[in-house]
Amino acid sequence: QVQLVETGGGLVQPGGSLRLTCAASGRTFTSYTMGWFRQPPGKEREFVASINWSGSFYGDSVKGRFTISRDNAKNTVYLQMNSLKPEDTAVYYCSILPHKGSWGQGTQVTVSS
Repeated sequence: QVQLVETGGGLVQPGGSLRLTCAASGRTFTSYTMGWFRQPPGKEREFVASINWSGSFYGDSVKGRFTISRDNAKNTVYLQMNSLKPEDTAVYYCSILPHKGSWGQGTQVTVSS
């Protein structure tokens, strides 16, 4: 079983940047599709981005601003977030896709002046 831990969240001003990190342990995840999701306050969880051998994919609201990448040697997935907006405020989660079972603790991202 793979354990995932998300870090890197914080408070940032609009227009700023953050890089989130998802560290996997327990099993190598080289062959897995990995994804980032987020849950804004009072809203449903939504897809942000995913990455696998064929490429990366993004939700419409983050295209052109966010970049997902992975380092298989480190069992790590990253989410570089640029030009952040207040509507990006959410708890961010990473997951193996398709998602099964419970979610991790996530990391809080707050975009506010």
